[in-house]
Amino acid sequence: MGRILVTGSADGLGLQSAHDLIDGGHDVWLHARSAARAADARAAEPRAAGVLVGDFGELAQVATLADDANAVGTFDAVINNAGIYINGSRVETVDGNEQVLQVNVLAPYLLTALMHPPGRLVYLSSGMHASGVLDFDDLQRVRRPWSGSSAYSDSKLLDVVLAFAVAQRWPGTRSNAVDPGWAATKMGGSGAPVSVRDGAATQVWLAGSDEPEAAVSGCYFSRKAERAAHVDASDPTVHQHLLDACADLTGVAWPEDPVLSAVAHE
Repeated sequence: MGRILVTGSADGLGLQSAHDLIDGGHDVWLHARSAARAADARAAEPRAAGVLVGDFGELAQVATLADDANAVGTFDAVINNAGIYINGSRVETVDGNEQVLQVNVLAPYLLTALMHPPGRLVYLSSGMHASGVLDFDDLQRVRRPWSGSSAYSDSKLLDVVLAFAVAQRWPGTRSNAVDPGWAATKMGGSGAPVSVRDGAATQVWLAGSDEPEAAVSGCYFSRKAERAAHVDASDPTVHQHLLDACADLTGVAWPEDPVLSAVAHE
């Protein structure tokens, strides 16, 4: 059984993923954005191996989270579940980045770049990624009129691009993106058609299953089945544009040799 980190696991899909992975015999570490949320996570899932803390709205905290994760050891899998949905107006983080972009894209990039490379990476996307637009000249949405739904869709497209870029560059790590569906979480609302358990099932399967169908990389999944992703997500030029942009905005270059990078960061 594996050691697995689930980000954003104080509630919702992240907590359900943790529950199910622990039921499957895995050693699961939770993550919360604050000490108070960490206490909630621990109370909700006392069987967890531990809870790591770091607010994705502050890049320095993401770097500390990576250090803390590396102190635990190398993880067999990381489920990048943490994220935010739709902001009614453009909000900047303490780092000066547009909030949806930072929490949904830059933070997972930075965590991946700084952690010891796991055997498996799962990035949560959304069916809304299909309407996303790749505008690398205005990732921060400074020039474009603000649209919360468009910003979210763009970020979920970038998450698929990130998953595919990692798969291309790190052949030793299985990296995939997941659409959990419109699930009945706080984010999705109680009227959503997908249960929280069903919404967590695919990422749990990719992170912990030994089934041949889960032993793949560079794929986009929904309901444990591979689906077609936005055509631009498979473009190597797009991969490089995203990695370059993330490196510029986080100050951390993409580690082409992840083992050497993790050692250098210690």
